[in-house]
Amino acid sequence: MSLIQVEKLSVNYGSRIALSEVDLKIEPGEIVTVVGPNGSGKTSLLKAIIGATPPTAGSVKLKPNLKIGYVPQRLNFNSSLPMTVERFMQLRHKGGNKSCVMALEEVGVSSLIKQQMSQLSGGQFQRVLLAHALINNPEILLLDEATQGLDQPGSAAFYRLVEEARQNTGCAVLMISHDLHVVMSASDRVICLNGHVCCAGTPAVVASTPEYKNLFGTETDRTLALYQHDHDHDHDHDHDLKNSAVR
Repeated sequence: MSLIQVEKLSVNYGSRIALSEVDLKIEPGEIVTVVGPNGSGKTSLLKAIIGATPPTAGSVKLKPNLKIGYVPQRLNFNSSLPMTVERFMQLRHKGGNKSCVMALEEVGVSSLIKQQMSQLSGGQFQRVLLAHALINNPEILLLDEATQGLDQPGSAAFYRLVEEARQNTGCAVLMISHDLHVVMSASDRVICLNGHVCCAGTPAVVASTPEYKNLFGTETDRTLALYQHDHDHDHDHDHDLKNSAVR
């Protein structure tokens, strides 16, 4: 059965319509990316899925007892609070230190386990959040613009880790993203959102639609080629990515 099934979902904030009759299904093991301009309802969709925003109309159905790993757009963290990476990981998982180390190793930052959270760089912090989301072996990862603030190489490296996590664990991935140059070829399906679903399908199909080009410009023909070049480069350097933290 589908992990997530969204049917005719509408979300209003007072008189403002954020989403209108959105349909979406997420199947086991697939990577689905939702793209759209600012204010297109991407985060509203994710909040409705996790139950943080009630639908105005329509429905969101989750597989019973679905295990979700969530990587937020940002995490408000008190820099004056003394907390190591190890302690942060244990807030979610009580199964011992071995699981924490394994999750951090999976994203290439096990060397940071004794580091203070407040001392991490942006890339390191996002990798720790990804490890935090993976530690309980989720069936699906939800990422809400998780690379915001990272540069292009950092974003590409992060998404490569997400792709590897999918391959290693079999989890599905639903990504909300603005990083067109790195998400397109990593995705099995792309959904273009602008208050409603403008277009959806494989990356190649979506990138060629008039609706997508109207939202993101005429240069989008280069999106797939640009990512494919970077993707191949990242593939050649997987070992380096797994053993070094993004600065």
